[in-house]
Amino acid sequence: MSDVAWAQGAGGAQGGLSGLLGTPLPPVLMMIAVIYLLVFRPQQQKAKEHKLMLANLKKNDEIITNGGLYGRVMALADDVVTIEVAPNVKVRVSRAQISTVVLPPKAGEKPAAEKEKEKSK
Repeated sequence: MSDVAWAQGAGGAQGGLSGLLGTPLPPVLMMIAVIYLLVFRPQQQKAKEHKLMLANLKKNDEIITNGGLYGRVMALADDVVTIEVAPNVKVRVSRAQISTVVLPPKAGEKPAAEKEKEKSK
């Protein structure tokens, strides 16, 4: 017979840092970090850019709404923007529904709306 007694630590079979690494906690934390970096962070940045774009909106900017209307900003209020979608056709939209400000034309170039009129003729 063997007279050897095997001692066991106070924390069970594994103790200290090696016990923590053996648990499913680190993979779960890594998954949360990856989801944050791939989903939530870009969404927050895009929301911040959209808010900044709406704050910098000014008269005569060409815009596109979430509904697909192209127009030129005629008047601005706190929550409502009046846009002209055709000559003498004005539409009021919620400021939050503006999705994009179309880049202004280069010097000497006609606006996009006028180019489309010429193409349709």
